[in-house]
Amino acid sequence: MAAAVDYNGNPASTSSTGGWTSALFIIGVEMAERFAYYGITSNLISYLTGPLGESTAAGAANENTWSGAASSLALVGAFLADSWLGRYRTVLYSSFLAFLGLGMLTLSATLPSLKPPECTKIDIEIVSCPSPSTFQVGFFFFSLYLIALAHGGHKPCTQAFGADQFDTRDPAESASRSSFFNYWYFGVCTGTISAQLVLNYIQDNYGWALGFGIPFVAVGIALVAFLAGRKTYRYLPVATESPFVRIGQVCGASLKKRWRMYSTRFDDAKETLLPDESSQCGLLDHAEPHEISSQSNIKMSEEEVTSLARLFPLWSTCVVYAMVFAQPPTLFTKQGSTMERHIGSGFQIPAAALQSCISITTITFLPIYDSFLVPFARKFTGRPSGLTMLQRIGTGILLSVLSTVLAALVEMRRLKVARDSGLVDRPDITVPMSIWWLAPQNILFGISDAFATVGLQEFFYDQVPDCLRSLGIALYLCIFGIGRFFSGFLISIIDRVTGGKENGWFANNLNKAHIDYFFWLLAGLGFASFVVYLRFAKSYVYKRKVR
Repeated sequence: MAAAVDYNGNPASTSSTGGWTSALFIIGVEMAERFAYYGITSNLISYLTGPLGESTAAGAANENTWSGAASSLALVGAFLADSWLGRYRTVLYSSFLAFLGLGMLTLSATLPSLKPPECTKIDIEIVSCPSPSTFQVGFFFFSLYLIALAHGGHKPCTQAFGADQFDTRDPAESASRSSFFNYWYFGVCTGTISAQLVLNYIQDNYGWALGFGIPFVAVGIALVAFLAGRKTYRYLPVATESPFVRIGQVCGASLKKRWRMYSTRFDDAKETLLPDESSQCGLLDHAEPHEISSQSNIKMSEEEVTSLARLFPLWSTCVVYAMVFAQPPTLFTKQGSTMERHIGSGFQIPAAALQSCISITTITFLPIYDSFLVPFARKFTGRPSGLTMLQRIGTGILLSVLSTVLAALVEMRRLKVARDSGLVDRPDITVPMSIWWLAPQNILFGISDAFATVGLQEFFYDQVPDCLRSLGIALYLCIFGIGRFFSGFLISIIDRVTGGKENGWFANNLNKAHIDYFFWLLAGLGFASFVVYLRFAKSYVYKRKVR
């Protein structure tokens, strides 16, 4: 770990900077950001298929695309943080950008000239729902993607900046950093639950202007709190030479060298010039020192590229897990919107609120995991963490497959109840089946989340070079970004092939649709990716710790 400095640029004091005091400031900021983000994404499909008038398939695809962009843009945030701005300033500027985007989103649901027109009613029947103008749709999506851009800068850097507050060279702080990832996610889930239980209800019952306005205020308060803690933080200085530049130099020099070797082979048939296929890093063995800037540390650069290359097989096998992860705010929510949601005589819970079962399960399970399961597993494995990071991730992936199977079985029952009740052609009538049938699949997904997602966060932070830790978190986030892109793409393709919005798997009338088929498809893909994951995890060698 590079030498940390305090707010004034002096060597950071272990007694007055860093540790849990600073980490709690940062966790608090992340809780507010999660509250705002999930206040949008958890119920976005309701806005897209409601006021904006999109079909079920288009709404699910657009939600996945936006969420995917928000996660994938983390690579941009990581590049800015590790090469130029540093993590603190990247978080600060991203928070300002999120504040601006949420303000514009609130205006898009408030001002008559910006919000979509309301449906015209005669008596009880809806007779006309005018389409929003191109400008109104454009302003809404511009605001939405401004928030995605801010999220891309905020997410990888905030978590890495929080973990930076603990020095792994100190045994006590090293143990605290491992617990930090659990309590970080505990805070994330607390913000998420607040959004799903409070904001979703407000959006469904009091309007979208208030539903978007509250996150706008929350982010503003979080920005002030983040600034208030600036003198307690430890700051890792930005490298004088960008690690991305060093990596580019190594890869470029290696490619040039390989090209010359192959050219020589074809010209002179010199078999001895073939690259060594057994090399762990392929291209890297062929870079010559004079081809890289003399100011670069060549060995370090090669190790950086090697460490990233070794992560890619595991990274790619986790993308299907992220596709499964995309279903709760989209198709799980659409499932719930057709079911009986009343509690008592008059209160009706929002369909999106059942996603809170995931977060509630996660925050309930994480302290159990940290306090009981880890010590129990430690007796058998002898490892301080109980399970290895890859064992933890693999357990979560397998549980996500089981959750998807359960979702398919519940959807099959919902369709049967709709048929038996004569409601196949009456999507306007609630299917007489309680929404609490969806609770088990969400609870199981919450346990999966506690294993896999937290494990992925720690793995991609821990297994990259210290100077690339923002990039490590960005790579973890990109798993979910790419997974959501694939999910949206797969939904769009299947919708076209199976008959579209009238008769396809994702028909607007869910009583005629077959999203259960889609869940079975995801379960099959998830199990196949789990088998491949086991193969790569078994051969993975963890990074050596430098003391």
